[in-house]
Amino acid sequence: MRLRRTTLCLVALALCVNAPAYSQEDDAETAAAAAAADEAADEAADESAAAPEIEAKTLFELLDLVKNGLEVEREENLRRERQFAQEKQNQERLLAEARATLAQKEALSQRLEVTYNENEGLIGEKEALLAEQLGQLGELFGVVRQVATDMSGQAFDSLTSSQLPPRQELLDRLGRSKELPSTDDLEALWYELQREMTQQGMVARYKARVLTTEGQVEERDVVRAGVFSAVSDGGYLLWEPAQETLRELTRQPPSKYLDTVAPFEELESGTGVLAVDPSRGSLLNALTDTPSPTERVQQGGYVGYVIIGLGIFALILGLFRWAVVSSVSRRVNRQKKSDAVDEGNPLGRVLAVFDKNRSADAETLELKLDEVVLRESSQIQRLMWIVKTVSVVAPLLGLLGTVTGMIQTFQAITLFGAGDPKMMAGGISEALVTTMLGLITAIPLVLLYDTISNSARGVIDILDEQSAGLIAARAERDDLAGA
Repeated sequence: MRLRRTTLCLVALALCVNAPAYSQEDDAETAAAAAAADEAADEAADESAAAPEIEAKTLFELLDLVKNGLEVEREENLRRERQFAQEKQNQERLLAEARATLAQKEALSQRLEVTYNENEGLIGEKEALLAEQLGQLGELFGVVRQVATDMSGQAFDSLTSSQLPPRQELLDRLGRSKELPSTDDLEALWYELQREMTQQGMVARYKARVLTTEGQVEERDVVRAGVFSAVSDGGYLLWEPAQETLRELTRQPPSKYLDTVAPFEELESGTGVLAVDPSRGSLLNALTDTPSPTERVQQGGYVGYVIIGLGIFALILGLFRWAVVSSVSRRVNRQKKSDAVDEGNPLGRVLAVFDKNRSADAETLELKLDEVVLRESSQIQRLMWIVKTVSVVAPLLGLLGTVTGMIQTFQAITLFGAGDPKMMAGGISEALVTTMLGLITAIPLVLLYDTISNSARGVIDILDEQSAGLIAARAERDDLAGA
């Protein structure tokens, strides 16, 4: 309805035009209605914005519209007043309920606080009473937990776990328990301790699962020697606690240890010989990780192969020369004791030269004998220089391998750092292996060369001695003939 302030103006204009037709009571009523309409128009401005438009054609229709609007607004205001009063009563009721609830909660909080303080005191009294009644049982509880924890770790790594049923659950439960153990638990713990001690001193044969090197699990006959070693099918086994199974070694230890396994497995009673690992696997792992002689040589690289080749060649040559010199020495010794001249040995050839030059003077005979002695000495010492040279060169080649191996090590450190020792193992191995091969080659060759040289020197000394004796005898004879 468009009954805003423009309506008042129209009403006033209508009253002025038709003033003679109305009484004073009508004027007062009209003024009051206009004032009420103005106030209602201000209050209902927002609500009347969406109301449909009603046009008044005459002043009377306009006046009726204003009266109707006042009545509607009066009823709406009354409705709102009743609603506001009701909501106020509801708010007062909710406020009263909230205050009552707060009072109840405060009272409950006070009661709970009093109860809490009383319980604190009661708990302290009960704990003191419990400690007094427990007495030595508290210490027993601690001992049981400690023993169960230690036994759990030992059973986890023990080789006997491959034969005995699972016991980890019981031991872990006793180790973590915060209550006093029962009699059954104490008896079970004692039984496990006793059984572990008994099995540690026994050699047992039983069926067990074995993880092969191909990654398959097989059921095999296993022989266990205490908690030190387990063998099956002629080889050693290791206990894997995480998988709870035995596994084959990727590579068995050397034959001097492995040869004792098969006879021990076949033994039914009595005593037998078996190489055991007191470290429960550490020594076996170390033995399997130890390179074989072939692998050691391969670690030396090309320098190591050169050292080995020269060493073998020099050794064969030295042994051959040693056999030759020893044979010559025996023949010379036989010739020395014999009166017959045998030209199949150096001393016999020296005596043969003496016999051919009996008519020569002492000086000529000395020159002849010196010549043959020098020739025979050269033949005796023939090719010995090769053995000596290799005995000197071998350590030098080992030093060369050491230098090249260290160069590789420093290169690996430069590229990858020094955090991973395996990155440097190749160069260090080559460095150490070549030095070892050089010394292994040089030491026997030096001894062999000295032995051959000593034997050769003995033969040459005999030749020199016999030659000098012949010359001295000839000079003595010449002196007697001249006198």
